[in-house]
Amino acid sequence: QVQLVQSGGGLVQAGGSLRLSCAASGGTFRTYAMGWFRQAPGKEREFVAAINWSGDSTSYADSVKGRFTISKDLPTDTVYLQMNNLKPQDAAVYYCAARPSIYSGTYYYTEIDDYHYWGQGTQVTVSS
Repeated sequence: QVQLVQSGGGLVQAGGSLRLSCAASGGTFRTYAMGWFRQAPGKEREFVAAINWSGDSTSYADSVKGRFTISKDLPTDTVYLQMNNLKPQDAAVYYCAARPSIYSGTYYYTEIDDYHYWGQGTQVTVSS
C-alpha cells in the first residue's frame, strides 16, 4: 500500500517562499511519476506541477511557471515543491500525487484522474 505523507505548509507573506515535501512509502518510488495539485476554497482541484519517473522532465501550470520548482529525490523517496515569490492567489490546500509510470523517458502526468495515490494535503496561506 503506497502512502504519501506531506509536510511543509504554513503561513507566509506575499513574496516569501515555502518548500513542500511529500515522502513516499510502500511502493517502488523510483518508478513513479509524481505531481502536485492545489485546491482553494470554493474552487476545483487544479494542476500545479508534475515530474516524470526519473526526475528529469517537468511540467508546470502557467500560473506558477518561473516561481515553483518540482523535484524528486530518489534516495529518500521524496518529492518537493519549492515555491518562491508566493502570491495571495497561491493560497490553497496542496496535494501531492503519485502513480506508476507506464511510459519510460520524459513522460509526466498532468490530470487528476491520472493519479492513483494522494497525500493528505497541506495548507498554504499567503498574506498580502
